[in-house]
Amino acid sequence: MTTEPIVIKAIINGEKIETARTLPRENPTHPDTIVGYAPVNTKEETQRAIDAAYEAFKTWKWSDVDDRIARMERAIQKIKDSTDEIAEFLSREHGKALYDAKGEIAVSIMWMEFACNHVKNVVTPEVKEHENGKTIITFDPIGVVSAITPWNYPISLSTIKIAPALLTGNTMVLKPSPFAPLAVSKVCEIVADEFPPGVLNLVHGEADVGVELTSNEKIAKIAFTGGTKTAKSIIKAASETIKKMTLELGGNDAAIVLEDFDVNDEKALRRMVISNFLTAGQICMIAKRVYVHRSIYEQFVEKYIEAANKWIRVGDPFNPEVTVGPVNNKNQVKYVKSLVEDAKNKGCKVIPLGQIVNPELMDNGYFLQPTLVLGADYHDPIVVEEQFGPTVPIMPFDDEEQVIALHNESIYGLTSSVWGEEEHAVNVARRIEAGTTMINTAAIQGLDVRFPFGGVKQSGVGREYGEDGIKSYTETHVINIPKNLELPYIPE
Repeated sequence: MTTEPIVIKAIINGEKIETARTLPRENPTHPDTIVGYAPVNTKEETQRAIDAAYEAFKTWKWSDVDDRIARMERAIQKIKDSTDEIAEFLSREHGKALYDAKGEIAVSIMWMEFACNHVKNVVTPEVKEHENGKTIITFDPIGVVSAITPWNYPISLSTIKIAPALLTGNTMVLKPSPFAPLAVSKVCEIVADEFPPGVLNLVHGEADVGVELTSNEKIAKIAFTGGTKTAKSIIKAASETIKKMTLELGGNDAAIVLEDFDVNDEKALRRMVISNFLTAGQICMIAKRVYVHRSIYEQFVEKYIEAANKWIRVGDPFNPEVTVGPVNNKNQVKYVKSLVEDAKNKGCKVIPLGQIVNPELMDNGYFLQPTLVLGADYHDPIVVEEQFGPTVPIMPFDDEEQVIALHNESIYGLTSSVWGEEEHAVNVARRIEAGTTMINTAAIQGLDVRFPFGGVKQSGVGREYGEDGIKSYTETHVINIPKNLELPYIPE
């Protein structure tokens, strides 16, 4: 593994572009160490990238779908061959444990392969013969897609956009987060090399780049994963030209534990712990608040702590014993600490969880020991706000009506989970307001790329994954061929 800083370049019309400024990305485990440098593109360079994608679309939209699939499959194989190198970059710049980084790449590949295998199902025209003639329905590419992706799962949340966009005949300009720009840029380079110049462009930068990517009149669709507050600004910027949008936003996902949940099921409790603390809790679809039926609350908490102390091992992401690495950046550390401190000030009990494997790192890196918060009020900030870090409140509830109301009063509705006897859990799940509800599992453990994923309410617009996610990068075009051209209801 090389520890020398790497320098990432922008990709515009197939060329790697030098920029006047670069931005360093530190290692969250050792913040005084620079992992690499990402470019800071200007508004003008972003316009060049958009123009390149716009020109490339004029021919790419007519490309054969088999050619698109073959190109993407070559890129997938190169990503597979480079998994170890890419995962090391991701762990160093992000802070997630090495097994977690490899898992993210595996999910990305799984989705890209699904998209390759199913894109023909989506774009093949439908021909309908009927008594009034014939109708042909085609699913055409939209145009230039701007993709803006976050730092928590930078590769998977980029490939979830890249694969369906390019396979359906669109072109793209992608902007990653400055908090994890390196590994995803390596993946973008691999993909861009397999496609004609201008089909996939990569830019980095600050607010002016984001504004251009969401307001430029040549952008036909925006694909964004990130915070709800930022999404509101994007919607305003896009309104002038009425762009298509897929927005996967924040969540405050709840886990509901019913009275018939088996508190002695060690595997289920381990799944719960992982759903709270994987990637140091920095996942949009992670379980961020847990409601447990009062009749089993005390037993559940006891068994939960046992399971957490077995699974959670905090330290260097490259230590094979470690399951939880540092938080990605110091601003997130500060925010999570403020929520936990507020809970303490309100009289909550805060219980440290897990083992510290590398204590020598804790004071210098962006580390937080995972914590369990007990005694929180249903409307305390630790409960109603998205922590996006390694802490979770567990609260008792008395009946299903109460817990369903507590779940559904949130402005968010990304994912949720219900834990208990299957039929009972499904009946409760049907009353939950969320894009996805999982039974007896949660978060990535219950993710299935074959089916659509997205949120309700302020957790998003549209769906990714599944054939619905591929189709979201197409326009439906109806061609009517009427048999009877006479219109008797119009007077001569």
